[in-house]
Amino acid sequence: MTLTTSLSSPPLGPLSGLKVIEMGQLIAGPFAAKTLADFGAEVIKIESPKSGDPLRLWRVMHEGTSLWWQVQSRNKKSLSLDLRQVEGQEIVRQLLASADVLIENFRPGTLESWGMGPDELFDINPRLIILRISGYGQTGPYKDKPGFGVIAEAMGGMRHLTAEPGRVPVRVGISIGDTLAALHGVIGILMSLHERERSGKGQVIDMALYEAVFNCMESLLPEYSLKGIIREPAGSALPGIAPTNAYRCKDNAYALIAGNGDSIYKRLMSAIGRDDLGLDPELSDNTGRVKRVEEIDQAISDWSAQRTVDEVLNALDQAEVPAGKIYNIADISKDIHYLARGMIENLTLKDGTTMQVPGIVPKLSRTPGQRPRLAPQLGEDTYATLSAMGLREAQIQVLLDKGIISMPAPTP
Repeated sequence: MTLTTSLSSPPLGPLSGLKVIEMGQLIAGPFAAKTLADFGAEVIKIESPKSGDPLRLWRVMHEGTSLWWQVQSRNKKSLSLDLRQVEGQEIVRQLLASADVLIENFRPGTLESWGMGPDELFDINPRLIILRISGYGQTGPYKDKPGFGVIAEAMGGMRHLTAEPGRVPVRVGISIGDTLAALHGVIGILMSLHERERSGKGQVIDMALYEAVFNCMESLLPEYSLKGIIREPAGSALPGIAPTNAYRCKDNAYALIAGNGDSIYKRLMSAIGRDDLGLDPELSDNTGRVKRVEEIDQAISDWSAQRTVDEVLNALDQAEVPAGKIYNIADISKDIHYLARGMIENLTLKDGTTMQVPGIVPKLSRTPGQRPRLAPQLGEDTYATLSAMGLREAQIQVLLDKGIISMPAPTP
């Protein structure tokens, strides 16, 4: 058996030297791991030998692989391993003995059923930081229920607000619940790494999808608790803050205008030729404007309806009023500001095709994120990873014959 290694030298970045094991699939856990990998962490993604992460086959495909996969799994290594087999579980334990972080988004109890609950893992590696992402968390009456991001968005309070008044609430359009949980999980990892410098000990980060959403719900709870107010859907407006809305223009496009700062509001009214409203003392602060928001919105709508969206935005740029149009991805891909900020990266696939992928955020001045590495083929790094662990070629062949691991066919 002659196999080549795809392991490269350790990437440079603020997280260079951090070893992360990703056990999980689809969105939340892998997005957290992707964020760490973008900044230099060595992320070893463990996938089923037969099919790998189901995300490989989601949405739009190219050469048999999802284009989404190239974003979600860039800068990672793929170790194919059957975690239902004792031999696969033992390999994971060996990996975790020298790892810094474990990320998993299985249903609660799955790791424990494999003999790899936190207590067992801390016996192997007391410095290990374990991020556990699940629908409802590791405790509580709902913990055993299956939970996806879309359910978390509803339970967390977001779905109730994403609608026009009186109409069916709609989803945000992306898996925002999963992403919010992933980013909260990354924050938890970084805080735990900082604390580990003092204590020398790892810990568990219990991240529930619905709690990540709920954490972003602003003043919903105190308003209800103290005043009995249930915030209702308001479409494109922002209740209690005026004026801020989407206004239709002559070309049927919409301009988003945020004129809710006191001085900004005066500049906005001057720009639309309504100094009578801009200088009205009753409208000098937000409290007064909220009471007459329909009147203000109508004045802005009357003005925008006579102009194209570009004419509206040009006028408001000159008046230094925050405004913008609603971008689709075609707008984003050619926007001069996106391009100037490095937010559009070109990635060359293995068949020579070039495609655009999002750049890396946040922007760090001295140790920025690394240029994206192609997402791995299923099992691409299996041989190199197992070899680095000390397994001999004959041992790897046995695992391959048993179906415990898989590797891509050697390139001719």
